[in-house]
Amino acid sequence: MAVSIEQKPLYKTLPIGQQIIFSIAEPTIVANKFKVKFIAEVYVSSASITWAADELTGTFKTTPNNAGVGIFDLRPVLESFVSPDNEPSFYATYKGIQKSITSFPIHLTDKFSLSDRSIKYFAIRFKIEYADTATGAVNAPSDDTDSVQYTMFNGVLQYDNVLTKSLFGNDYGYNLQNFELTDSDSQFLSNAPTTQYARLTDYGTLPFLNFVPLSSDDVDWITIKYYKADGSTAAASENILNQTSTGGTASIGNSSTMLNYFGAFPANLQNWSANFATAVANDLDYYTVQAQTASLSQVYTINIICPNERGYEGIRLAWLNQWGTWDYYTFNMKSTRSVTTNRTSYTQLGGTWNESTFKISDYKGGKKNFRVNSTEKIRLNTDFVTEAEGVWFEELINSTEVYIVNGFSTDVSNTITNKYIDPVVLTTSSYVKKTIANDKLMQYTIEIEKSKMKRTQSV
Repeated sequence: MAVSIEQKPLYKTLPIGQQIIFSIAEPTIVANKFKVKFIAEVYVSSASITWAADELTGTFKTTPNNAGVGIFDLRPVLESFVSPDNEPSFYATYKGIQKSITSFPIHLTDKFSLSDRSIKYFAIRFKIEYADTATGAVNAPSDDTDSVQYTMFNGVLQYDNVLTKSLFGNDYGYNLQNFELTDSDSQFLSNAPTTQYARLTDYGTLPFLNFVPLSSDDVDWITIKYYKADGSTAAASENILNQTSTGGTASIGNSSTMLNYFGAFPANLQNWSANFATAVANDLDYYTVQAQTASLSQVYTINIICPNERGYEGIRLAWLNQWGTWDYYTFNMKSTRSVTTNRTSYTQLGGTWNESTFKISDYKGGKKNFRVNSTEKIRLNTDFVTEAEGVWFEELINSTEVYIVNGFSTDVSNTITNKYIDPVVLTTSSYVKKTIANDKLMQYTIEIEKSKMKRTQSV
């Protein structure tokens, strides 16, 4: 007899950083047979699941619990199959140069990029094995029961994220309705405020779910409108179609089409947009970004900030957010750099001992440095921020991947390694949530340390 699925994830699209619970039952066999084990065969693929052998990634077994059912939590297995998108997909471009020709960070994307690694399909095939007697051989499992196909992406749920439970069952999950771009309240796949700030040289992307919840819910284009400080138009608006020629897609295919990135910040637009160049020449103060499906998403506003009048160095950070995509912030106030040096020393002989006579060399002898490794640290300060931005910074403090994203350059090169992305780690170990009521004007200070050491020659 076939097993029945008593409990499963409530939604077909889900962040993988949560408990992925399936409960399986077959009461007749559990009550009357021996050596009973429930079996879960896990299938993962970028293409739609066909139950092919090369999609099978693992087989797991469990014995019935006291209620006679088998419960599987498959999160530890499945989450290893998704990871951050550090590079764009095949058809994405940087200054018109396609990813198939050169490699570049996803943050520099001209228009659209599909997800390369952070989203996959999975499905589970359940079976049961047992023996007819206490000492008998275990029968080969038969009568498969298959789950539906799910879409998992590299997001995580926090303990305070509200879960929805099915009305007449035990299924539960996180409702992604806020990220389904089907109405004016929907948003990009980020907890970032809808009003952001960037310099003309700042790169960054806005991520979004595509074809969710239905395969007909696709993002057709992104609309950008340019404004002066008085609200008048700085340049003609433009609609960027989401299709293969722009690095995106017009139809659902494999899982990569279901999570997209749009290069929405000023430096990305400088890569390709004549309208943006016109707007800058006409005193561009801000512009808006909006996704178009069957309806319009929320409007995101990007305010242009000028270099600090006191000459402070602006530093833009990108970090992996809760939903496995990228957020950005430009620290435009005072930053302080310091270098910590670690030296390995030895005592050198003062002359030659392996020749016919002893020769003294004035550059030899005494204590010498064998190797010098230096680590650069930077202390960053925000401008005055809102409460929404303060809550958002908590994700930065908790993020596992943080980078400095360097600014726009006019040169075009097929080899841009080490130019735009500088990996760092946060050394700030505490976060104090500030409010206007308690703190009036709010600023935050964080400290970062560059991941790569400055090397010197070894002697």
